[in-house]
Amino acid sequence: MGKRLTVAYALWAAGGPLGLHHIYLGRDSHALLWMLTFGGFGIGWAREFVRIPAYVNEANQETAGVKIRRQRDAAAPPPIGLARLAGQVCVGIYFGTVSLIGLSSMSFFYLIVLPLSVGAGVYLVADVGQQTSDLQKTMTACLITSPIFYGSTLSPLPISLVASVTAAQHRRFKSPRPARSAHGLGPRLYKLGMAWLAFSAPLGYCIFHNTTATVYYISDCLASLLNFFWFFPWLRGFVEYMLLIPYRILCAITGGGYTEEVWKKVLEILLREYTEREIDALHVLSLKADASVEEIAHKYRELAKTWHPDHNPSKEAEAMFIKIHDAYEVLRRHKPNRFK
Repeated sequence: MGKRLTVAYALWAAGGPLGLHHIYLGRDSHALLWMLTFGGFGIGWAREFVRIPAYVNEANQETAGVKIRRQRDAAAPPPIGLARLAGQVCVGIYFGTVSLIGLSSMSFFYLIVLPLSVGAGVYLVADVGQQTSDLQKTMTACLITSPIFYGSTLSPLPISLVASVTAAQHRRFKSPRPARSAHGLGPRLYKLGMAWLAFSAPLGYCIFHNTTATVYYISDCLASLLNFFWFFPWLRGFVEYMLLIPYRILCAITGGGYTEEVWKKVLEILLREYTEREIDALHVLSLKADASVEEIAHKYRELAKTWHPDHNPSKEAEAMFIKIHDAYEVLRRHKPNRFK
């Protein structure tokens, strides 16, 4: 049975960022890419509005067993697409950044894990649609480039660039595939789900294992962004409004009220969950968990004066002073309401 354009557009509108229309059309690589990047960071999903008819036509040709004209000339490589090349670079950087967040504690991370992560992102884009590339050569390019930028947090960028160029040089059309009906929907969804889990599990573990630090890191980033617009209050208000749109939509859908109270309680619980480092810092400064910012600062000044090497000749004074200073820095980085 042929694929219907109306159904494809309906799935694109309802769950396009999750790749539902690509699953319907049998474009599993494209579906996985959309699942992992939320529809190509939203840009690719919007761009597809004018491309869906071509996708439906390709799917119907495959279903009918008709070889696409471009595939018949296997010797001629497909033309280089700037959108695909840019997508390879961006997704490669994205995969590398995710690995930096969730897998950087692994052994040989910069030599093996990071380049393979970047290469996987680049190849996933290269394998979308009727085109593909040489996986082995793409990964080899990543592994060769990675040691040059060993230890740098910016290394995903050059690795992704080299991998993207390599993938573009070895681009080709895919061989004709068997009818999609030979592969049931269940096994396809199972494979997509396992791939999504493999991508998200390390990141999710890292985020939830360090929930408190993650919450404050995000809040500090947003605060810094808003403070950047301090000289234009109206612009700051607009940016703040845009950042809160997802939350406002959630409240509108769920009716506000109850959901808002639930989130307040969840955040309250999260903000009271101290990390081991914070607990040690409170112990060093002899403070209670509900100590205010003023109490923290007062206790720090008091202990710093007592243990400053210029005022305390004991041998352990310098080490204790450094310990007190580090404890204060740990507690000072958080918001005032954390200690109220």
